[in-house]
Amino acid sequence: MGQTARSGPVGVILSVDPDRFAQVVEAARRVGLTVTGEQPILGSLSGTIAEDRIPVLGAVDGVESVDRERIVRLPPPDASPQ
Repeated sequence: MGQTARSGPVGVILSVDPDRFAQVVEAARRVGLTVTGEQPILGSLSGTIAEDRIPVLGAVDGVESVDRERIVRLPPPDASPQ
């Protein structure tokens, strides 16, 4: 039982109601989302939030879905640039 719960910020992508985009962004900020990107036309929003706040974020009126951002790290190239 020596594990400590980690709830550091994780990247998330939200699908939100495009007709209420500004209101939903504001509500998401109020529950702890740090907005890193907005695509109002698409109804998409990206940001970071503490992992334990994701359920609260998903419950915000106008948020249709919350997905974790998948960060793909490419291995370094074999040859070093010259």
